Amino acid sequence: MSTLLPRPPAPRKSPSAGSMAPPRCPAGLALLLLLLGACGFFQSYAVEVDVKDASNFTCLYAQWMMKFLIKYETNSSDYKNASLDLTSTVTHNGSICGSDTQAALLAVQFGDGHSWSINFTKNNETYRAEFITFTYNTNDTAVFPDARRQGPVTIVVKDAMHPIQLNNVFVCHHTTSLEAENVTQIFWNVTMQPFVQNGTISKKESRCYADTPTAAPTVLPTVANVTTASTTISPAPTTAPKPAENPVTGNYSLKTGNKTCLLATVGLQLNISQDKPLLINIDPKTTHADGTCGNTSATLKLNDGNRTLIDFTFIVNASASVQKFYLREVNVTLLNYQNGSVILSADNNNLSKWDASLGNSYMCRKEQTLEINENLQVHTFNLWVQPFLVKENKFSIAQECSLDDDTILIPIVVGAALAGLIVIIVIAYIIGRRKSYAGYQTL
Repeated sequence: MSTLLPRPPAPRKSPSAGSMAPPRCPAGLALLLLLLGACGFFQSYAVEVDVKDASNFTCLYAQWMMKFLIKYETNSSDYKNASLDLTSTVTHNGSICGSDTQAALLAVQFGDGHSWSINFTKNNETYRAEFITFTYNTNDTAVFPDARRQGPVTIVVKDAMHPIQLNNVFVCHHTTSLEAENVTQIFWNVTMQPFVQNGTISKKESRCYADTPTAAPTVLPTVANVTTASTTISPAPTTAPKPAENPVTGNYSLKTGNKTCLLATVGLQLNISQDKPLLINIDPKTTHADGTCGNTSATLKLNDGNRTLIDFTFIVNASASVQKFYLREVNVTLLNYQNGSVILSADNNNLSKWDASLGNSYMCRKEQTLEINENLQVHTFNLWVQPFLVKENKFSIAQECSLDDDTILIPIVVGAALAGLIVIIVIAYIIGRRKSYAGYQTL
């Protein structure tokens, strides 16, 4: 039985609050879709699945909200970003209870050929999520109006969920995300318990780290101190002033198997002028690196605390006489840490920056600015990057940017010194001539 009930945009209470008892339905599966407004940013649907065994007892229970950010190639060979949300029509074919020898499976299908599933395994003491499988269908023209690749695309991601005590319900209201193969999966308001004992949802909770009192506050990423000033004479500036401190430089790398395929060292700062000026420094301590390596393209995905997502895509220019790589695209997404809603999403796929010969690295110690759109800039500091042909886990010879090139100062200094010397010689010659002339005057 499936129903759709409107609810106010508030998170569902946890089982310990006494509101988690699932509805009793006929044998099989019960699916309840709760229509929620996500704080004005987008409208999404919370899925509540109650899987029952042959005796009509609950064996797997889950309620969660999720959305997907997908980068896809268009017919014109450029890339676009699509946002895929759950629809009001969701089915639940294939969900199973699981046992000591068989994994439990939670599966849903929605929209025009899209599906998502997660499987759980257990031992004598704990259970854990193993793999998440997501299939999106690029034939869905409402989401992918000009996709070059047609048909279903499936990705499989290993879940990083820590083992949970059996008969505990896993709860995570804060936003978490997984990135793989140009897809970012975003989850929030999650309540799940596989292998339910005696058909009763547990009142014992195992919270995710982000929900614990010691976790980072649910605000935007670390924001540099920004002071704004306004007077009665002129309006406040439309761009944020520089922060007191530059961002901390982070070291990031990608591997293919045991071999490092991409290296990057950079300090990153976002300059946002939408609504009101805002500067955000990316913190390497809370930033996770992911992405893909290839022979002609590579993408570095940085995720700062599931709040700031930055993708850098590098391309090899094979048409040039000397093969070079360069930065082709930068995509930035800011998420609301509490509910996963998209605060800002910006992309520039027509860049031609950070170019160097293939096999070398690119370096620029000075500050650089990447213009993403009219509302967003990315500032880089102490940049050193090599997206291709990394050897022995080390950077190759660096080609430096013009801002770092101090060699041009040498001829300027030498020229200035010679000019000064010539002036001194000319002045000394004129003074000497006057004294000599004075010595031969007629008495």
